[in-house]
Amino acid sequence: MREILSGNEAIARGAYEAGVKVASAYPGTPSTEILENVIFYKEINASWAPNEKVALEVGIGASFAGARALVAMKHVGVNVAADPLFTLSYTGVKGGLVLVTADDPEMHSSQNEQDNRNYAKFAKVPMLEPADSHECKEFTRLAFELSEQYDTPVFLRTTTRISHSKSIVTLADPVCDLPVPALVKNAAKQVMLPSNARVRHPLVEERMRKLSSAANTMAVNRMEVRDTKVGIITSGVCYHYVREIFPNFSTLKLGMLHPLPMEMIREFAAAVDRLFVVEELDPFFEEQIKAQGISISGKDFLPLCGELTPERIRKAFAGQGIVVDSATAHEEQSSAVSLPGRPPNMCPGCPHRGVFYALKHLNAYVTGDIGCYTLGFL
Repeated sequence: MREILSGNEAIARGAYEAGVKVASAYPGTPSTEILENVIFYKEINASWAPNEKVALEVGIGASFAGARALVAMKHVGVNVAADPLFTLSYTGVKGGLVLVTADDPEMHSSQNEQDNRNYAKFAKVPMLEPADSHECKEFTRLAFELSEQYDTPVFLRTTTRISHSKSIVTLADPVCDLPVPALVKNAAKQVMLPSNARVRHPLVEERMRKLSSAANTMAVNRMEVRDTKVGIITSGVCYHYVREIFPNFSTLKLGMLHPLPMEMIREFAAAVDRLFVVEELDPFFEEQIKAQGISISGKDFLPLCGELTPERIRKAFAGQGIVVDSATAHEEQSSAVSLPGRPPNMCPGCPHRGVFYALKHLNAYVTGDIGCYTLGFL
């Protein structure tokens, strides 16, 4: 059976199909709808947490007991959850644990546009990035398999466009042969006293070496060799932009963002005359590829800030002397209709409205943290 789902809805479906037993999250656009859709699957114990750190700790507890756990938050939420995250990389898991980080290029609903791909490298945790809703579901299932196979938490990274765009998803039955969770104490693995942590760190490095080798043969990383004059390495929604603008160019679509499939990248680089990378925000791919001695261009002509669009990519490549056929060029068109603006607003029925109304009339200075409080400024 097939359904049209958003990326967030598809992640919830993927969690159900993967046999997840516990899901915990802290709300924040663009990740909120993940848990809102998980609750429709009665087989999953789903709950909101008071913050992202607690959400991850709930997932860790479930994982230590042997249950598969999904934890979801927006990109800045990973800052809050970073303390247990980095130690979790050392302890590993029992039941699979997947942490969804929903990044927000262009800051549609966020105070910054930090690139959380860097967290994967920093914490030594593998990261997957889907490019459409069907991949959101399939990558969620794969993430749990990798988590248990390599004894590691796994990041699933989305962006606003993937989280909120809808596409066709092929549904499947949930797995039903998972073991019944049971908590077994294992202090040497789960309690990071210095003596235990010193033993675990080399295992983390060995795990990353195995993942680096496996990445070269994973189906989520895909070479599409066409015209070899130009090759483009990309991932996520940018893959679709590149295919739309340059349908004849060769592409390397990365589904595993960390660790990178360096042998596959070398093979792709050798097959094309000019090599480019198209990625939003930081030069995450570009810096690692250049460190391998591979000549590649990207952020020297593509923006570091904001999200990419087909038009922005097309114009940037035109500046490099790469002009697409007129049949595939999409010029920006101005609309004759002036659409009304849609500024951020409190949700209907929000209990904070009355409080902020009173504070505003008192001319009080108010400090806060989450986006809902920030809206009080309006």
